Amino acid sequence: MNFSIECEEEVDGRWLAEVPQLPGVLCYGKTAEEAIAKVEVLALRAMAERLEHNESRPVEINISLPLAA
Repeated sequence: MNFSIECEEEVDGRWLAEVPQLPGVLCYGKTAEEAIAKVEVLALRAMAERLEHNESRPVEINISLPLAA
């Protein structure tokens, strides 16, 4: 399974990053880099929790990160 991170600047200046393949996995940051770092951590936590609770089976994963936001 491949995961991607989408990042965009909100009108109030905050940055929002999300992983579309994992519903609810989104984070705000003061910068694009901060938002991306936070959403990476949240995505890994969400995947680990799903595995722990047998809500998902182990699969090979690839995480693609944007070069620049």
